[in-house]
Amino acid sequence: MMMIETERLLLRRFTEDDAEFIFNLLNEPDWIKYIGDKGIKTIEDAKKYIEHSLIKMYNDLGFGLYIVILKEYGIPIGMCGLVKRNGLEDVDLGFAFLKDFTSKGYGYESARAVMIYAKAELNIRRLAAITTTDNHASENLLLKLGFQFDSLTKLSQDADPLNLFIKEL
Repeated sequence: MMMIETERLLLRRFTEDDAEFIFNLLNEPDWIKYIGDKGIKTIEDAKKYIEHSLIKMYNDLGFGLYIVILKEYGIPIGMCGLVKRNGLEDVDLGFAFLKDFTSKGYGYESARAVMIYAKAELNIRRLAAITTTDNHASENLLLKLGFQFDSLTKLSQDADPLNLFIKEL
């Protein structure tokens, strides 16, 4: 089920059929460095992650992270969407792309489309976004999208501090 379409991209909900892609994305060095190791070591682990994390959020909240597909070739290149995290007041805009598809404008294009969708379809009026303090590429993308740095925050007591950005929609 396609949910969002842009000039170059299609975004839709993840399904169990996307397990190989999830396995590859969540094992990218940048994912592990900036987001964290989710322990996805097999395709079966990826299927469980899709079911217990991604699909669960769709069922519980009506939104979540979406697979980003390059329209021209029909191949998945990343994820972008909305997450409700413990420790954050606002819904969080999240994104991650395979290394071969970074710095090509896909993050901006998909994030803009998700922000429009969040406001028009979900009536969300304000978004948060978090980055590790050393993730300058994501920080630059958020600033380009109109987010403003708000503060350092922690999602839990023992967690490292994160940069918190906010954008009114």
